[in-house]
Amino acid sequence: MNLIDTHAHLYVKQFKNDLDAVLERANTEGVKKIFLPAIDAETHADMLALEALRPDLCEAMMGVHPCSINAETIDNELLIAKNYLSSKSFCAIGEIGIDLHWDKTTLPFQQKAFIEQMHWAQDLGIPIIIHSRDSTDVIIDILLENSWYTEGGIFHCFTGNVEQAKMIIDKGFYLGIGGVVTYKNAEDLVKTVREIPLEHLVLETDAPYLAPVPFRGRRNESSYIKHVAQKISEIKIVDIKEVATKTTANAEAVFAKKLF
Repeated sequence: MNLIDTHAHLYVKQFKNDLDAVLERANTEGVKKIFLPAIDAETHADMLALEALRPDLCEAMMGVHPCSINAETIDNELLIAKNYLSSKSFCAIGEIGIDLHWDKTTLPFQQKAFIEQMHWAQDLGIPIIIHSRDSTDVIIDILLENSWYTEGGIFHCFTGNVEQAKMIIDKGFYLGIGGVVTYKNAEDLVKTVREIPLEHLVLETDAPYLAPVPFRGRRNESSYIKHVAQKISEIKIVDIKEVATKTTANAEAVFAKKLF
């Protein structure tokens, strides 16, 4: 059974002391590829070092996380990311988007950065990986207003409703489902997963965050993705192997132009 973790920050400090063991456990659990979303200039070098260390397993994206965007940082962060994009090939632009959970005052700068990075992806012919915490409708509106963007991608850590999911799928995106789906208070997400066909879902961990049950509250890691797959198989009443096969094929479709 092969699995793909489409979103894991394995290069951050939480993995400094046991990264080799973390990667080995992922391999043991059948994880064949781990996609590394970028955060900002402080961590790009660490991300690329991990990709260079394990090119067989890890693939880096490039972009600027919306929580790293404000009036003071936007120009420098975008310039640094764009310079990296001119230096090598990346599998996607991400993670990018809008975050209205922590600081709503930076919304105009987040919107500007998001649209600019959408242009990068369109020009390069690669997908975008979208962060949409408390901002799903805002991002859907941006996508509708910028219909020139056609490269698709993934709505990372999707927790929205069925109506939102259908609109996202209509725009050519997949839904990234992670550990949240295993939580007791995730009834709405469970309903969405039940109604949306497997053909539109991909798996992710968002490690080190959002560990699934039975590891909730602990550091997340890529090997735990099997628990996400298991929960989806229970929700949809299908064998976990079918979940693995279809979500792996979906992930390969997202990144097909650069990797598969």
